[in-house]
Amino acid sequence: MRLSDFSVLTFDCYGTLIDWESGIVAALSPWLEAHGVTPGRERILAAFAAAEAPQQQATPGMLYRELLATVHGAIAAEFGLAPDPAAAQAFGASIKDWPPFPDSAAALAYLKGHYQLVILSNVDRASFAHSQAKLGVDFDAVYTAEDVGSYKPDPRNFAHLVAGLGERGIGREQILHTAESLFHDHVPAKRAGLVTCWIHRRAGEEGFGATRAPADEVRPDFRFATLAAMAAAHRAEQRD
Repeated sequence: MRLSDFSVLTFDCYGTLIDWESGIVAALSPWLEAHGVTPGRERILAAFAAAEAPQQQATPGMLYRELLATVHGAIAAEFGLAPDPAAAQAFGASIKDWPPFPDSAAALAYLKGHYQLVILSNVDRASFAHSQAKLGVDFDAVYTAEDVGSYKPDPRNFAHLVAGLGERGIGREQILHTAESLFHDHVPAKRAGLVTCWIHRRAGEEGFGATRAPADEVRPDFRFATLAAMAAAHRAEQRD
């Protein structure tokens, strides 16, 4: 199997193209420190992961920026702090400030010359617009949790993706789903019959950061530590 066997790359955005872990920590750390709590990066991410997935399951129709505000309250409780509505709203709005990974824009610009590029994200459309501006590429299609009414890893999100691309004449065999999260993306993508590529942004780090551990064992078909490495592998195929 080769990267060039596919004509469409479907991407998770947050954790794969956008460095959401750095964005989450940057948004939460000053508030925690102002209240005398200094848990460190990995502890903050673990608290986020523990709160986010249950909230997504409980309120699948809630816009992601509003869901983050709710998650903030759970994180406050985890660290023994009182709810702070203003800080919660600021956390929900912080998506616009989350940075892209340093390699994302250049790698996407290269890949755009060889594939259709599609987003399947757990974010809302207004928040994603800020991230798209940072990534500097026009995606051929964007599917969000706001469109579907559920959050990955719910199988409805991947069914929506496959159906939407099917309407464009694109079959499963043409799609390579490209993502970091085993929990949110690789397990449900495999169940949906898709080939997957793991952009393992946390390679060399312990644990799963801002995501939960996958519910089932999963083996992605391709694996790269960065999107730049994936683009380089594609370039190498073109030279063969």
